[in-house]
Amino acid sequence: MEAQMINSSLALKTFIDDLPDCKGAEPSLYIDLEGNNLSRNGTLSLITILVEPRHIVRLVDVTGLGKDAFEIAGSDKRTLRQILEAPEIVKVFFDIRNNSDAVFALFDVRAEGIEDVQLMELALRSSPKRYMNSLAKCIQRDSTLSFTDKHEWKAGKERGERLFDPNLDGGYAVFDERPLSTDIKK
Repeated sequence: MEAQMINSSLALKTFIDDLPDCKGAEPSLYIDLEGNNLSRNGTLSLITILVEPRHIVRLVDVTGLGKDAFEIAGSDKRTLRQILEAPEIVKVFFDIRNNSDAVFALFDVRAEGIEDVQLMELALRSSPKRYMNSLAKCIQRDSTLSFTDKHEWKAGKERGERLFDPNLDGGYAVFDERPLSTDIKK
């Protein structure tokens, strides 16, 4: 799936117009936020949204759009803020904690209707529950991906980590650079 950047008012309006209704028990929005020190004390740079079952990935450029990323409405008056705050629209995150902190503190968005895969994994785990598992650990241990797909996912994740992980001589400011690195888009 090729991720496409949404970095203009028109592109965001079109994306919102093309979203399905999204209401119901079956989640259709899988979301991740990225930023430089993603928290109330950092920045929110990108919102990655996977729309299922359409298999499309969009990157909302919060660095470029600023607060408009949450205020631009589609033809039906829906905004990204309304979608994130709607309890009747299920949104899936992996570890909502910093995501929720950042979007609330920086943009006054109160995320509701969240299913946190990290918490689900913890609740269903039969082994000791002392620590929360990372996404990489969950994919390694629990994913039904083929060996080849897991290997490709891991290689892509490692390429991205080299760009943003300070322990690997990267930096989270990479999420604010434009144009966005191809490796970050993947």
